[in-house]
Amino acid sequence: MAGRVVFRDGEGRELTEEDLAGVTGQVGWELVGAGDVTAEARALHRRGREAGERGEYEEALALLGQAQALAPGWPHPSYDAAFTVLLQGDAAGAEKLYAEVDRLAPRGFFTCKTTLDLLRRELRGELFDGFSQAFLQLEWLEDPAQKRELLQGIVQRYPQLPQAWKELAALLTDPDEQSAALERGLAGEPDGETRGMLLINKALLLQHTDPDAAVAVLGGLALDPQSTLGAETMARIVLAQLVQQR
Repeated sequence: MAGRVVFRDGEGRELTEEDLAGVTGQVGWELVGAGDVTAEARALHRRGREAGERGEYEEALALLGQAQALAPGWPHPSYDAAFTVLLQGDAAGAEKLYAEVDRLAPRGFFTCKTTLDLLRRELRGELFDGFSQAFLQLEWLEDPAQKRELLQGIVQRYPQLPQAWKELAALLTDPDEQSAALERGLAGEPDGETRGMLLINKALLLQHTDPDAAVAVLGGLALDPQSTLGAETMARIVLAQLVQQR
């Protein structure tokens, strides 16, 4: 028998306590499309990643291409090839590869949807050439103050860029400023991955002032058929934590 209903959306879909029991927080990216991948394809993929880490990009792309040919339904080789091409400064080539990953994994694959959206904005001329490559490298910037300053400059120049607002919100300490940044991000037509994280962070803020609203945000995200796999999983995790605290 199902447990107590935690949330019911306008379409009558329900989340119960039983649905939330045992959520682990692990998103099975590695398993997407990997059911029939041969050992040879996995070995080529691993060698391609290793070559990329050494900066040997042409060898990496050759090996990843071979892996993809052996496992046409597996998005991982094309995903790593897309990032490699992006590091080479080829936004158009990277966009094509990320688009193929998105076709193979329509519910999301790591940060594919976010990067694809950035690249398409760049290729439309909404962002400067090379922006996507530079933006992704912010991930490795360890100084929070420096990162916050850079992001503040980005949103000043590109106030409709949801990915930048999402990253900036995570570095703000004032709840009102965080909330404003999240709303700006949601207003910028975010990709599915970015939208999911914006809504999850919005719910985390709401839990302190309006727990019912937080549950509604998370429940809606978890039940939305358009949510990415990562957004659905994270929404269920946070929702399970909120339910335990109530």
